[in-house]
Amino acid sequence: MARVPRTTRSPHYEITVTYLFVMDPAETMSPDKDTSFAFLRAADSINQPCLHALPGDVYWQGGKVWAHARPIIVSDSPPHVSLRDASSVPVADLDAVFIRKDPPFDENYLHLTQLLDLVVDSCLVLNRPTALQAANEKLYALRFAEWMPKTMVSANPDILLAFISDIGGDAVMKPLDGAGGSGILRVTPDGRNTRAVVDLLTSEGKTLAMAQAFEPAVIGGDKRVLLLDGQLLGAIRRVPRADDFRANIHVGGSVEATELTAKEAELVGLVGPQLAAEGLYFVGLDLIGEKLIEINVTSPTGIQELARLTGTDPAARVIQWTESKRLRSH
Repeated sequence: MARVPRTTRSPHYEITVTYLFVMDPAETMSPDKDTSFAFLRAADSINQPCLHALPGDVYWQGGKVWAHARPIIVSDSPPHVSLRDASSVPVADLDAVFIRKDPPFDENYLHLTQLLDLVVDSCLVLNRPTALQAANEKLYALRFAEWMPKTMVSANPDILLAFISDIGGDAVMKPLDGAGGSGILRVTPDGRNTRAVVDLLTSEGKTLAMAQAFEPAVIGGDKRVLLLDGQLLGAIRRVPRADDFRANIHVGGSVEATELTAKEAELVGLVGPQLAAEGLYFVGLDLIGEKLIEINVTSPTGIQELARLTGTDPAARVIQWTESKRLRSH
């Protein structure tokens, strides 16, 4: 597939730029687990040069959004990450920007998306910045509340305690800005720690938190369902450790192959097109017992596990889709 590269000059070298990955430090990537690493590897396999920038390296000057970025190459063998010297490039001249900064979605993350929203008419940004601003990963799922376990969001401890009592006392409490299972706590019908957990997660009535009926099916694992442009990319089952109810890979959950049930496929068919229409192109749904738990939009993971379990290359599909999307836009 022929393409005309764009070149940016620096005092030291000349680089052809295509993809910019705005993310955490590249050296922190795990070569056998990190989804961003898989994307970089897939881009390199078709000779698509990539740049890496930290969120703080994106800035505005002289009427343009810039990134002080470094060419990056990844390898399956050590050293896994190779970075060259940084130079400033106008982001609008790039082909695509992957926003892969891990949560939480804080003030700095918000400002990053506001800057990158200024270039969406010139290059592909995924996921779309305005959609990231609107789609809190816990609250966005409430748009599909009929598919969720019984759920309440409040900062009022008394309201939350009444809800937990009404559903039998077995519930999961979640902060709205956590990720990777961080801050998620279970309360049980004996009620001994329920008030303490509610007070903790609401900062004693000052902070919104989510309470959700505990789904016993999580003992057998949850499903991470990856979507690309609204369509199913694949699914994996994450099984919690024996000493934990959280199935997140980040906290030690193991991974198994899985397929979607007919009901889960129906959910994907409903949710996927709506996500894509808003510019949420690469998304991870979390399902337990055929119920929707969360919609991950900031930096979804699971692609490397999906590849190993299915013998496919989903990261390559994402890069190929990105390339085709770029060509259609030009």
